[in-house]
Amino acid sequence: MEIVTKIAPIALALIMLGLGLGLKVEDFTRVLKNPKDFLVGLICQLIILPIVAYLLIIILKTPIELALGVMLIAAAPGGVTSNVLTKFADGDVALSISLTAFTSLISIVSVPYIVFLSIDLFDITYVEKEVSMLGISLKMFFVVTVPVIIGMIIRKFFSDFIENNMKIIERISVGLFSIVFIAIYIQEWDSIIMFLTTAGTIALILNISMMIIGFYVAKFFASGVAQQRCISLECGLQNGTLAVFVGTQLFGQNMTYMVPTAAYALIMMMTSVLFVFFLRNRT
Repeated sequence: MEIVTKIAPIALALIMLGLGLGLKVEDFTRVLKNPKDFLVGLICQLIILPIVAYLLIIILKTPIELALGVMLIAAAPGGVTSNVLTKFADGDVALSISLTAFTSLISIVSVPYIVFLSIDLFDITYVEKEVSMLGISLKMFFVVTVPVIIGMIIRKFFSDFIENNMKIIERISVGLFSIVFIAIYIQEWDSIIMFLTTAGTIALILNISMMIIGFYVAKFFASGVAQQRCISLECGLQNGTLAVFVGTQLFGQNMTYMVPTAAYALIMMMTSVLFVFFLRNRT
């Protein structure tokens, strides 16, 4: 699994650089003008999603070696593909961008907190490395926050060039995401097959549950249909590459925990595309 541990930080940094290239300061200040929709999405992602993941682990009696993998993907911020799919679903793209940007930046605090809380709750003892919450946060700062800031600075000075090439940047990000998970599938195929039923089941239930929960929470509390679609997709699409990176810092070469993340990465793309297809044919 050495290849994954080496490429995950590089791939994540480049994906976050691509995210930064697509951001403007307005993407952060916009939420101050209409905070309600943003707060609904934020609560769904940062609070409801990890709680639902934890409850599913208990209900389905998920093996401990897979439990942290489930919590890792639940703690991860929204994935960059959520912005693209929100656009195809005629959702609120501006809200999607703001949610992805904000949850990505605060992930240097939220992800380590949820992960270390999960380690305590499940009494996990197979963390191989001497790591701390602060240590993980600092590493995430350099791999997540710094590339986003650099990307925003580059956009500031080369805005026309960046805007004309955003589709290429988005494709590169999706390509990097795919490379990481193809490497996992190739190198951890035996573990994936061994835990396929268990990991696939909880990943599928978590993904569909959160898209439904996000959809109906937004229906009751958000501004309209476009925001409802956006929040639903944000709840279902997570940054799997970030989850892989954090996992490699905790477990090194022990990649059993990665099986739920790999399963979720595949499932979330299929369910999200089907969801978008359903919405487009419904309207």
